[in-house]
Amino acid sequence: MDSMSRVERSLAQAIGLAQGSDGPPSLTAAMRYAVIPGGARIRPRLCLAVARACGDDQPALSAAVAASIELLHCASLVHDDLPCFDDAALRRGKPSVHKAYGEQIAVLVGDALIVLGFQSIAVASQVAPQRLAALIAILARSVGAPGGIIAGQAWESEAKISLTEYQKAKTGALFAAATAAGACSAGWDEAPWHALGERIGEAYQIADDIRDVVLSERDLGKPTGRDHVLGRPNAVHKLGIATAVSRLEDLVGSAIESIPKCPGASDLRAHILAEASRLLPRELARPAA
Repeated sequence: MDSMSRVERSLAQAIGLAQGSDGPPSLTAAMRYAVIPGGARIRPRLCLAVARACGDDQPALSAAVAASIELLHCASLVHDDLPCFDDAALRRGKPSVHKAYGEQIAVLVGDALIVLGFQSIAVASQVAPQRLAALIAILARSVGAPGGIIAGQAWESEAKISLTEYQKAKTGALFAAATAAGACSAGWDEAPWHALGERIGEAYQIADDIRDVVLSERDLGKPTGRDHVLGRPNAVHKLGIATAVSRLEDLVGSAIESIPKCPGASDLRAHILAEASRLLPRELARPAA
């Protein structure tokens, strides 16, 4: 089974944990709406690529971990779209959760998806319970304070924002979790894998900043130009497009160089290069040397 199929199957299983005749129907429906169908599943596929590179001796666990990372990501999107933050009407080409189900349900959906991410790992870790504590710690750091995605969202409420700290928390934290948790799910030490995720995360954030400036809402599937309207940090506004593109390319190269020694390093490198080739709009992408 390919990575995308594994991710989708694990997400469906996780969402199934939240289904039940005794639950609030609007909440459960909105949770599914927020997750399925989804986007490119970049973070969970990266998690599985790292797990594979490390041997993936517990594939059920690694798939559940990958799905949990996507659940946390989806939770952040639901909260990010709320009227009190970006007030975005579209996400992934369809009405955002608060537009489809109302603001109150959207707040609860984001909360519930975070909890579900941890629940699904707890259920799957029965095959390797000795790995559970480390996995929970990895994901908790990627979500909470001081440097997780919630902290990244909170930076937007500060009078002065450090672009580096903001991007490291809002985007880099979950990519670092993807690489660290992928290794941990396969029984490897997480520590050497953080740098890889952080560099990929920073590259992805720069790519997102570029797309926010140069693409249309139709192409992107969500409102564009929001960083400018809301006064948010944006690498293009700070560096210019050409320098931002160069910085992205440098980060991809640095990420590849940071891959720890592992049996599947070559395949992991190919995965990262393939994903990187899709980051930039076609008109800005430069041919590989």
